[in-house]
Amino acid sequence: MTGSVRFVLGGRVVEVRDADPTTTVLNWLRANGRPGSKEGCAEGDCGACTVVLGDLAADGRVRYRAVNACILFLPMIDGKLLLTVEDLAGEDGKLHPVQAAMVDKHASQCGFCTPGFVMALFALHHDGRAASGGLTDGAIHDALAGNLCRCTGYRPILDAARTMAAERSDDRFDRAEEGIATVLRSIQRDGALTMTHGAASFHAPWSVDELATLFAAHPNATLVAGATDVGLWVTKQGRNLPTLIHLAQVRELRRIDEGAEALEIGAAVTYTDLLPVLERRLPELAALVTRIGAAQVRNSGTLGGNVANGSPIGDSMPALLALGASLVLNRGGVRRELPLDRFYHGYRKNDLKPGEFVERIRIPLPREGQRFATWKVSKRRDQDISAVCAAFLLTLDGEGRVAELRAGYGGMAATPARAPALEAALAGQSWTADAVAAALPALDHDFRPMTDMRASDRYRALVAKNLLMRFLLHTTGAELPSLEAVHG
Repeated sequence: MTGSVRFVLGGRVVEVRDADPTTTVLNWLRANGRPGSKEGCAEGDCGACTVVLGDLAADGRVRYRAVNACILFLPMIDGKLLLTVEDLAGEDGKLHPVQAAMVDKHASQCGFCTPGFVMALFALHHDGRAASGGLTDGAIHDALAGNLCRCTGYRPILDAARTMAAERSDDRFDRAEEGIATVLRSIQRDGALTMTHGAASFHAPWSVDELATLFAAHPNATLVAGATDVGLWVTKQGRNLPTLIHLAQVRELRRIDEGAEALEIGAAVTYTDLLPVLERRLPELAALVTRIGAAQVRNSGTLGGNVANGSPIGDSMPALLALGASLVLNRGGVRRELPLDRFYHGYRKNDLKPGEFVERIRIPLPREGQRFATWKVSKRRDQDISAVCAAFLLTLDGEGRVAELRAGYGGMAATPARAPALEAALAGQSWTADAVAAALPALDHDFRPMTDMRASDRYRALVAKNLLMRFLLHTTGAELPSLEAVHG
């Protein structure tokens, strides 16, 4: 057993040497006298396990973000501040403003899920929008979308959040920020973390060169960024992951480079950090990203993880396929660039060679005159898996004909994929309702969707066509033919 994890909890630095690297933060907390955080789903969906992590932002201030403790591995919080519901009340027993608002508005639940709500609202309390008085109902709903129990009903919880926002004042964490930052700086590492426990090991390299060397030496290791999927391999599938390589500390993988024609996104950039850039440069994709998981998931999950994981219902890939994204892959320091539409070979199979990893994603920005849109269809608006996700990039020639249409779909096949028969059927055609309706049967050649608990094959096939018609309306406002003419 070598190495240790250091983090701040309860106002002191905690050093853990005797934990398996796949021990979840939730299980460690409950085994060490912190039962306030609960396990509901063990997959990052219900929010009962929500805790808050604090770390140092680029400006030196402490940044607070809500995360799901049930799928977060303990070594992943090295160097951070960990807050649970037990930490919020003052030593004098005075409730934190969030807790007080929950009590005053009768928003407390049965007790099982209330701590998760409180921690989600605590993170919102420390959001910059709350401090500036710019907290909207939309922001409140978004912050609570990952906390699914509503046994008191929505209204009192929302009332508590609105009261908290309206009466926002400094709490004891604001007043102690300088001291908290000092403690966090004292436990920051100046090199990689390696932790072993029996035959299991956890590695957190700092540079992309270190990562390339490490992964080349351990090509069977599991790469993990936010653990929003890998965490479920442990909690739901009971898988043994003997060697973990954590990507979140690799500086180069956390970079976002904004060019005039493209965005370069490091594979370990979280959705939360990516969103402000997308809102400026690619707002259509930003709107989709806000529907990937909930705040707790987006605070941990990464675009690179979504792409490398290759789930057939991964929400980011249809948009990336439509935009013509490519991947920069790294193997032992040797790089190659591969178009995303050549990356997937089959269900959970991709073009990565042993020891090779996704270093960054290159996303071309739509050129002047091009039209792009993407939509997700699911049973719930928030915190749900897609039945179908589609994205389209349209280029017209000077006479209103289709010079190129790129169509990306998720939920329709074993991998996210383009629709080549549809694209070919529309090439050179007028961008009109009649032409699009005539091309729709081509989608039946592109995909043979499956039936599962989310949707039937017939439903998916119909939605895939309807989303193309929606794109036509979105770009032209044209009147559609009758449904009988479109779908037969």
